[in-house]
Amino acid sequence: MSSEEKQPEEPGAGAPEQLALIRETVRKARTPRAKPRTWRGAELAPELPVARVVVNKGVLHLDQYFDYAVPAELDADAQPGVRVRVRFGAGAHRVRDGRREGGGLVDGFLVERRATSDYRGALAALAYVVSPEPVLGPGTLALARAVADRYAGSLADVLQLAVPPRNGRAESEPSPPALPPPPAPAPGGWSRYARGPAFLRALAEGGAPRAVWTALPGPHWPDELARAVAATLAAGRGALVVVPDGKRAARVDAALTALLGEGRHALLTAESGPAERYRQWLAVRRGSVRAVVGTRAAMFAPVEALGLVAIWDDGDSSHSDENAPFPHVREVLELRAAQERCGFLLGSLGCTVEAAQLVESGWALPLAAEREQVRAAAPLVRTVGDQELARDEAARAARLPSLAWQAVRDGLRTGPVLVQVPRRGYVPGLGCERCRAPARCRHCAGPLEAPGERDLVCRWCAREETAWHCPECGGFRLRARVVGAQRTAEELGRAFPAVPVRTSGRDHVLDAVPDRPALVVSTPGAEPVAEGGYAAALLLDGWALLGRPDLRAGEDALRRWLDAAALVRPQSEGGTVVVVAEPTLRPVQGLVRWDPAGHARRELADRAELRFPPVSRMASVTGTLAAVEAFVASAGLPPEAEVLGPVRLPSPPPGRPRRPGDPPPGEVWERVLLRVPPGSGAPLAAALKAAQAARTARGGAPQVRVRVDPLDIG
Repeated sequence: MSSEEKQPEEPGAGAPEQLALIRETVRKARTPRAKPRTWRGAELAPELPVARVVVNKGVLHLDQYFDYAVPAELDADAQPGVRVRVRFGAGAHRVRDGRREGGGLVDGFLVERRATSDYRGALAALAYVVSPEPVLGPGTLALARAVADRYAGSLADVLQLAVPPRNGRAESEPSPPALPPPPAPAPGGWSRYARGPAFLRALAEGGAPRAVWTALPGPHWPDELARAVAATLAAGRGALVVVPDGKRAARVDAALTALLGEGRHALLTAESGPAERYRQWLAVRRGSVRAVVGTRAAMFAPVEALGLVAIWDDGDSSHSDENAPFPHVREVLELRAAQERCGFLLGSLGCTVEAAQLVESGWALPLAAEREQVRAAAPLVRTVGDQELARDEAARAARLPSLAWQAVRDGLRTGPVLVQVPRRGYVPGLGCERCRAPARCRHCAGPLEAPGERDLVCRWCAREETAWHCPECGGFRLRARVVGAQRTAEELGRAFPAVPVRTSGRDHVLDAVPDRPALVVSTPGAEPVAEGGYAAALLLDGWALLGRPDLRAGEDALRRWLDAAALVRPQSEGGTVVVVAEPTLRPVQGLVRWDPAGHARRELADRAELRFPPVSRMASVTGTLAAVEAFVASAGLPPEAEVLGPVRLPSPPPGRPRRPGDPPPGEVWERVLLRVPPGSGAPLAAALKAAQAARTARGGAPQVRVRVDPLDIG
């Protein structure tokens, strides 16, 4: 072979295209990530060479700290509170050069550096420090541990709720410098309450007052919350306010900005987006901002020198987290107030039974206005009961009584009119046809239902009731009725064709409407604010709210009515509210008299007599019948625990997307309620947690869902 034949061939005309194709292929190829070092043979940190880590494993049998060795190279960054990655799951036999190796990489938080480990075997080394930014302080860790124990959950699950996901860009940016404390604010709207100015003074002087605040109707509550925050900041301390949704968070945000200016508070809501929300959260964690307004997840916000925790509208279901272990904002803030010895403010237009219990026990003081102030601020409330509806030709023809038609016509002369209609999906419970008292089980006082129009069955203990009669009036006939909300809204639109009709509901929620004639049809909780207030409001289909088979039906109906009625102008300015519900019922009377605290006190007394929450503590256990029975039998329940059930849970409607807590497709789930007297809640939670940990440790057991203090018990 000649030398010419041995030379490589000269590139042809297509070579540039081939090179470009190669470069593009290399550019698009995924470069494999380098595996984290095993730190085999690496020197350890000279001081405190052991890191105690909580790993992101939410299973209960792993609810403990794990020790890892700290390589000297990670010594400076591996400080308490930082995010780390560790290898988890390697067996004790996989040890080389004194270090355990293998296992999968999992996230975790470094909570402590120690000189020695309680574990006598070989330790695995930290894989790496995700970021040197400390995000988990000792206060948040202690709170998360208390929440996990109260709700029979794991620390890792609570930390998933407490610490937001990392955003590298936001973390690399510095937070603004902290501003000096503002001056103490004037009482403003708090002067309308007998103890309002004293409450603000206590906060401004560094005290820790605890109050249940029944707010007056009207648009002033955001400003009053802002003044409580400002008084706390004036004392050099921090404040935290948690509201149910972004709409109300925006109102408090605007009130704080108007009172204090920009830069003194952080807004933590989902609407901000993950990057901005993490940036704001970091400003709070670093001490740049000492006031926080946010929705549910903000209950864990790491506010420095906390002086006040406040919750608005604790009866809203949005305050109950749907992720394990299902904590409620009110209970978490109570724990924070006790642990950090700070002030506590529970505010609402209504009053829950839990709030009434805080006052009854002396843990908090009532903060309410005198009756003269209430009458001056509230609209006129008129009722339409069943007898009036039966005699009313307009009601029979259009499902609206004449009084409601007149209120709409009069209101549209001067401004917008609000029409509240219950959202679809409310299923009424059974009650006495004569006196409307709810039909309850004689054995456990649970609500009765008639599945498939058969004999009555208790929703709690599943006992049948074949000879029911009303204990209040002796009646034998039952009633369950819902007036058609959609048809009512259509009738209003046809009756007033020249008036614009606006809707606000689940698919589209309005924030505000202008001060001009319009019909605003809204579902509960989605009512927009009207500039200058609504001229009138109609609260329709009262039975759809009052007749639900839920222990909280009356309380929840009154709360929703008060929220809507509070948007109406005072009676002195012509504001009128018409509620279509039986006027003799307790929630309706609470609305007419505008006395939510009195309604809550009477409800609390009734529940104490029947041993209902919050006087007792309850937990629910759901799953297949065999799994639930096996779980309850294996749990070392307190001797005073009462087992109610099991009861079959209704199957989700076909075609509906699966929601948290729904059974897997094809499975039928049952529920057991466990009830214990006051003082036995902690032993019950501990027993349930231990039983669930034993099940998960064995593996392969059918799913069982445990929830302490469930929001809905029927």
